[in-house]
Amino acid sequence: MTIRVLLADDQNLIRAGFKMIIDSEPGFEVVGEAADGRQAVDLARTARADVILMDIRMPGMDGLEATRRIGADENLAGVRVLVLTTFEDDENVVLALRAGASGFLGKSVAPADLLRAIRVVAGGEALLSPRATRGLVGRFLSRPDPGTVVAAARFGGLTDREREVLVLVAHGLSNDDIAERLHLSPLTAKTHVNRAMTKLGVRDRAQLVVLAYAEGLVRPGERLPGA
Repeated sequence: MTIRVLLADDQNLIRAGFKMIIDSEPGFEVVGEAADGRQAVDLARTARADVILMDIRMPGMDGLEATRRIGADENLAGVRVLVLTTFEDDENVVLALRAGASGFLGKSVAPADLLRAIRVVAGGEALLSPRATRGLVGRFLSRPDPGTVVAAARFGGLTDREREVLVLVAHGLSNDDIAERLHLSPLTAKTHVNRAMTKLGVRDRAQLVVLAYAEGLVRPGERLPGA
């Protein structure tokens, strides 16, 4: 199965470099290029991309607003946004996660890591760069944000096991890691994660991390239980 990628960046040279890397790898295809956020949203609706590499700082509509619109479009529920940034401590990266992005990459990423990141996000199995992303989430989501509120009753709808799994996801553990830690099969761990996502109404693991931090289920600097 070919992973279809849309590139959204206002710099032609960056798009060209990423396109060369992606198109040279079997199983990947660049299906469109956008120079600003508005074009990215339009192409997301027509190009049938699986993953969008989204720059944040673009003229007109920026990548943050584009990510928000894509995340809010039910017809694009299967599209994953991978944010590109020059500065990986940019607060806008976390705002993009809140808006629906599945992860982020620094623009200096190595070709092999770029392809791996696209593959991971397309599969929806794990949050990209969990340690770095947790640091960003912990830094910024510890501050209350009235735009990201999850009623306590929604967390209350989780089973004890789903809640336990959610905490482990927020600490950056993969399904395999969770399975080993809880003495489950990887398939069972994946099922618990998927059920938690369904009950909380989120698109992917990145959003589970955002919710866990935003609602205080996991706190910045908190160590993994038993670690």
